[in-house]
Amino acid sequence: MPATRKTASAPTSASASTAKRGTHGKHPPCKLFVLDTNVLMHDPTSLFRFEEHDLYVPIMTLEELDNNKKGTSEVARNTRQASRMLDEIVSSAVDGIENGIALGTLSHGQASGRLHLQTEAIDVRLPAALPTARGDNQILAVVMHLVDKFPGREVILVSKDINMRIKARALGLAAQDYFNDKVLEDSDLLYSGTLELPADFWDTHGRGMESWKEEGHTYYRLSGPLTPDLLVNEFVFQDGDNPLQAWVKEKDGRSVVLETLVDYSHSKNNIWGITARNREQNCALNLLMNPEIDFVTLLGQAGTGKTLLTLAAGLTQTLESKRYSEVIMTRVTVPVGEDIGFLPGTEEEKMAPWMGALEDNLDVLNGTTGEGGDWGRAATRDLIRSRIKIKSLNFMRGRTFLNKFLIIDEAQNLTPKQMKTLITRAGPGTKVVCMGNIAQIDTPYLTEGSSGLTFVVDRFKGWAHSGHITLQRGERSRLADHAAEVL
Repeated sequence: MPATRKTASAPTSASASTAKRGTHGKHPPCKLFVLDTNVLMHDPTSLFRFEEHDLYVPIMTLEELDNNKKGTSEVARNTRQASRMLDEIVSSAVDGIENGIALGTLSHGQASGRLHLQTEAIDVRLPAALPTARGDNQILAVVMHLVDKFPGREVILVSKDINMRIKARALGLAAQDYFNDKVLEDSDLLYSGTLELPADFWDTHGRGMESWKEEGHTYYRLSGPLTPDLLVNEFVFQDGDNPLQAWVKEKDGRSVVLETLVDYSHSKNNIWGITARNREQNCALNLLMNPEIDFVTLLGQAGTGKTLLTLAAGLTQTLESKRYSEVIMTRVTVPVGEDIGFLPGTEEEKMAPWMGALEDNLDVLNGTTGEGGDWGRAATRDLIRSRIKIKSLNFMRGRTFLNKFLIIDEAQNLTPKQMKTLITRAGPGTKVVCMGNIAQIDTPYLTEGSSGLTFVVDRFKGWAHSGHITLQRGERSRLADHAAEVL
């Protein structure tokens, strides 16, 4: 949905605007959105995301942009980009800026409204409890002034700051969050990667079905009422007397081809000594071990086996089948508590404290080799460590990874822009695995709906060389499972 959420009264097209104006005579066709600084710092292209509606940028917003432009952080980069875009828009104004600047040409038709900058000193008496020196309160004063100035027009403050929106509503002003960056309104609607087939599936889809065996897999070509909604690489299952676990390998119009899964829950198909403990883990291993799948996303709460399965698959394909030259692991370094300050050493040594999950899982994987006693395990540990590289996200720009197994851990803390930067590092023969838990986001201004992990799950679904699975059941311990449920 472009722009902010268009709730009940928001016209979403020119025809809707005209209809509204016809009904309520005096209402203008478009709203006036006042932008808070954090919206521009979060998404510099937000200036072009409001379709036919007008924008208003207060002087205080420009002041705060100026105060936050220095540095190398993502926020500072976005601030500089927003300033450049504002400069480009203002420079294009041929008739002056008093009546607003048309956005149509610069936005390539995305926006047809006008951008207004504050060109006058505004003196509005705020309630005594609000100190006027604060930037937020000065922006609220501008909104109050615009409400008085345009009595027949809907004036709405757009801010990512929850407290700012609460203050605005307390003063009787309309306020909204910025929704354009949200992939989904409700994370419950996120693609899970699996679908349970109804009990009568074979009755309704069996007519004209073709079935054949090839390289140990059974294939079914069928069509029916469910098939148009299935996506390529989506997993389907059916429990009962004749259980089925398969995934969609081809889709052509209303017809699909299902391929049965490799059963990684059987010890003969173990991956580095690891077997799947439930259906979703089996689906995950089918994605991780398939050379045709270049991009895998794994979602799940703590203890569902995301890191263990991924490392087992990466080590097997690096050390045994030699499909990849090495495993590269990276993650966002967002602390849960207070930061412990600068860390000494090389890039790998600085990243080591963040890689506790890697160490824990390597201990499990090293224990599964079971041969050669302590000496054998020590040799295996050294071999494994020589093929796993730990990299920092800070130095990823401009790199290209060839024939690597790239693991991005804690991916829920990445913005969509950072996620794009990382995934586009993949060169020929590289597999990228993103994993995380969208219920544990530590990055400010990121939510379950706007996380980079949610973004890629939604955008990549249905692509022939990517797959996604949401792991449901915790397999860590009965204590961890119970804590996840009741705490």
